[in-house]
Amino acid sequence: MHRPHSSAFHSIRPRALLALAILASPVFASLPLPMPAGEPPAPPPQVDVDFLERRKTPSTGYYDPNNSGGAMLTLVNNTYPPGLHEPINVIMSAYSDWDVLQPVTTDGGLINWFQSVGFSTECLGQHSGDNQAANLGDGHGYLNQTAVIRWDYGDATVGTCEETIEGGDHIRYWIQNGPSADSGAVFMALSYEMPIAQQHNIVPNGYNLGRDWFVGNATAQSSLIPSLNVTNASSYSGETTFNGYTYSNSVTYVSGLLQNTSIGINHNDSVPIDGKPAIDGLVAVVEVKIVGKPANSGALPQLGFSTSLLTSLAIPLLLSGWLALAP
Repeated sequence: MHRPHSSAFHSIRPRALLALAILASPVFASLPLPMPAGEPPAPPPQVDVDFLERRKTPSTGYYDPNNSGGAMLTLVNNTYPPGLHEPINVIMSAYSDWDVLQPVTTDGGLINWFQSVGFSTECLGQHSGDNQAANLGDGHGYLNQTAVIRWDYGDATVGTCEETIEGGDHIRYWIQNGPSADSGAVFMALSYEMPIAQQHNIVPNGYNLGRDWFVGNATAQSSLIPSLNVTNASSYSGETTFNGYTYSNSVTYVSGLLQNTSIGINHNDSVPIDGKPAIDGLVAVVEVKIVGKPANSGALPQLGFSTSLLTSLAIPLLLSGWLALAP
């Protein structure tokens, strides 16, 4: 018997109503339907062009400043004699995750990573002490440090105030992002300083110790790294966590960027020990990967079912609804 069109809607079966409800929902509308045979694939997602450009960086993860007019030594103000230097002895590789190379506290950025290692920004945001400049060979020439990061004594908010008074490990950093060498790698000068009452002079072996204690923290070592035994074959790895972000940190020591020397090094009359030079000529290169993020970091929620399953269920239900409407 022919059904009058005026009463067709009322004859829709419950499963057809269910199908219509599913297909009309925002969740279903945001899910991709199966691609018909022969249809070209969707275009790839947009990728940060700067990130791709930095992937032209040498396999080391940075451009060697020594090859283009720069140096792995800072220029220190107000030294006696004038013109002394301190070593840049840690590099965060440009092959680290993009987010962690950004000098921010959000999205697992560089400052959050420093805090995961036990360091934080300066006391109440106020810079103390003289600036130091570095030329990373990237076309920018000599620039003062981007910031000073200090050991936070277990308190990322105000702990660096204690470091300013009592001394401890601290970092000056620069980012290699100039027009002629835009790697995005982070270059750091680490040293362990005395209390402010002793003018923040560097402790004996303080350049090597500052580097190695930092590496020990970054790789969650259960004991101190033996600074006097480190070589260019040494490597360490481990994880750190802060603000819900977990980082996997892999460190390799490399030679050839710095000299094994006391000549021209700041505090070269007090830093050398056991007849050894003030610096051992090694640089720790760390590659950082974000392996865990907080639940509210922007990741899409897991719906608990597959798109293909939902589609395969909804479409037959809809078809059955159409059949119910057919004359």
